[in-house]
Amino acid sequence: MAILPVYNAKKEKIAECEMSDAIVSLEPNTAILYDVVNWQLAKRRSGNASTKRRDEVSGGGKKPWRQKGTGNARAGSNTSPVWRRGGSVFGPKPRDYSYNIPKKVRKLGLRMALASKYKADALMIIRDFELSGIKTKDMAQVLTRFDADKALIVLDAQDRNVELSVRNIPDVKVLLSSALNVYDVLKYKYLLLKEGAVEQIQQRLVI
Repeated sequence: MAILPVYNAKKEKIAECEMSDAIVSLEPNTAILYDVVNWQLAKRRSGNASTKRRDEVSGGGKKPWRQKGTGNARAGSNTSPVWRRGGSVFGPKPRDYSYNIPKKVRKLGLRMALASKYKADALMIIRDFELSGIKTKDMAQVLTRFDADKALIVLDAQDRNVELSVRNIPDVKVLLSSALNVYDVLKYKYLLLKEGAVEQIQQRLVI
């Protein structure tokens, strides 16, 4: 077990917290982190490129001209792909880019991402942000004390004061521990965990 300090909002050490060696002792593997991040980004892709087939473009119905005797090529509809403003052939349609990777790999990737923050001294545990209301200025002062200019804040439960106080602070994001993911952990330089979230994360990843 690794022993990490627990701070209050003034960055004063008030307690200690244990974190499992199954997380902090891991050596990050870039290949696994790459696979998990790619999997996350693929799930987010909307795949909204779309073209109209011949049954979707306007027109159609009446045969443009009679079959024989005009000297023109045979034509049955003005929505044919060979006609101007006709339908597309094999054009792109909305698709699902998501795919699956093993749950064990996903958990391992998240543990490695947390380990990378621990080894970089970028993981801090805070007991409470001590906000009396929705105060962006007060929240910015807390982050300044921790020198966390680009931070991911992980909460153990919904906290309206924290969530709304950071929305106008650039490069700061708030997540619940249940939504913690590899992409966001790696994207932000610092990781601020609320004390209650530490146990929730360990139950999710270790137990």
